Amino acid sequence: LDNKKIFIVHGHDNELKETVARFLEKIDLDPIILHEQANEGSTIIEKFERNADVAFAIVLLTPDDGGFNKASPKEIKDRARQNVILELGYFFGRLGRKRVCALYKSGVELPSDVSGILYVPYDGTDAWMFAVAKELKAVGVDIDLNKLLS
Repeated sequence: LDNKKIFIVHGHDNELKETVARFLEKIDLDPIILHEQANEGSTIIEKFERNADVAFAIVLLTPDDGGFNKASPKEIKDRARQNVILELGYFFGRLGRKRVCALYKSGVELPSDVSGILYVPYDGTDAWMFAVAKELKAVGVDIDLNKLLS
């Protein structure tokens, strides 16, 4: 694994995706955003697999879609896109839960069968940066926490 590569899984919230990418660059890490990588004639899943050799994944759970339980169709809940949930599971299997951080916006429905994973709230303050940096450091990703303060 390349200890500097961090995969960012995202939906339609481009502002949060860019904020996380700039944060990673500030602490000298290499954010991997799939649509920024070369296609090389690949299908999406081939391109995804080719770029998934990373040290850590940050999965952005943002309210891009709505869903409901058939028994309560009027109770629509904000949800992350289906591809985001699929890629969350992929990285659990590939990297292990310790190397995956789900960064979520308030109000988004969190996956129900995945207890014990790291969920970090994104509330518009910088607190999420320190929480994510701490987890990166805990799994051996080489970062200088002093760069967060500059």
